[in-house]
Amino acid sequence: MTRPATRSTLPRVRNGARPLLAKRAGTVLALAALLLASCRGATHEHTPIHPNLNMDYQERFDPQEANAFFADGRSMRPPVPGTVARGFLREDTRYHEGRNADGAYTEAMPVPLTLELLERGQTRYDIFCTPCHGAAGDGEGLVTTGGFGYTPAPTYHSDRLREVTDGYMYDVIANGVRTMPGYAQQIPVADRWAIVAYLRALQRSQYAPGSDVPAALLEDLRRGAAGDNE
Repeated sequence: MTRPATRSTLPRVRNGARPLLAKRAGTVLALAALLLASCRGATHEHTPIHPNLNMDYQERFDPQEANAFFADGRSMRPPVPGTVARGFLREDTRYHEGRNADGAYTEAMPVPLTLELLERGQTRYDIFCTPCHGAAGDGEGLVTTGGFGYTPAPTYHSDRLREVTDGYMYDVIANGVRTMPGYAQQIPVADRWAIVAYLRALQRSQYAPGSDVPAALLEDLRRGAAGDNE
């Protein structure tokens, strides 16, 4: 009895294709087994194999290592006289030092006054200045009032400090004055000017004329002051 012929729904495989597919599948399985075996995390005491030793043995000197090539025996060399590292030229003395070309302190900040600058100055002031000078700039910070034996910080609301130049404020932040240390290493140039801007805002807050206050708020302040005096 003969079997009835049927049409297969699978694609026909050409002669020789089946062995090729089986060979490829075997290769994939072998590679997968090899990868899994290499990820076992097993340890051994054999010396690691380094096909390329260039990164293991470099012709270089470690920091502070001696070097007989130079007369002073140092491997670390100072910069060549008259050279400046890229990005450190700092030709603008008003911006980088707070001083004019003649060495005098610059009267006003060399950067535009913006709300973003004031907000940045406030955050930097709170971090670096508040411990001694207080949140209001009145010299009543924790270090000053905590009985730690430090020289009291001055108030920024004195006549003398309201009259100093912006360049002087910048210089004190960077280099310090009397018992106050300089903060040039902790505070970058842009943030120093931001702090100067915020210091001026603090000073203005204590000696602002009525014209600085919106009319609606000014009336509220006057009513509050009248109530306090009753």
